[in-house]
Amino acid sequence: MPLVAVSVGSNLDREHNIDRALESLRSSFGQLRISRVYETPAVGFSGPDFYNLVVAFETGLDVRPLIDRLHGIEAEQGRTRTPQETTSRVIDLDLLLYGDGILYSEGLDIPRREILEYDFVLQPLAELLPDTVHPLSGDRLEQLLDQAAWSLGPAQWQPLNGS
Repeated sequence: MPLVAVSVGSNLDREHNIDRALESLRSSFGQLRISRVYETPAVGFSGPDFYNLVVAFETGLDVRPLIDRLHGIEAEQGRTRTPQETTSRVIDLDLLLYGDGILYSEGLDIPRREILEYDFVLQPLAELLPDTVHPLSGDRLEQLLDQAAWSLGPAQWQPLNGS
């Protein structure tokens, strides 16, 4: 079973919505490894700050059914996906890694390009899975973070029933 990593973010009723998402992820996938929570400004639009974290778990699901389940969890929490979504979000669940898979066909983005673009994705991912090798760069996630020009401080809030 592949180890997968999923980013979790919210900037609306952040604590509540992240706790609900973690409960749903546990119900669907079992035991989760959970990073610390990071608070970051909205990117690409004006809105409240986000709480961002990463969870990792093993799954027997193929990639498409896994993404469908993540979108289902978002929908259960009231998220409606729109094509050019640069707005506040009740919950945002993005598949970052699917084992060591490189899947860019048919609308897939794995490993997710944002890993190398945004601090709020790489920092909690590297914290959680420091020795995991990025499938494209060949670098350990901890090395990628060390090479980055930024470092976030964790938010003061932690999800209920932490890691």
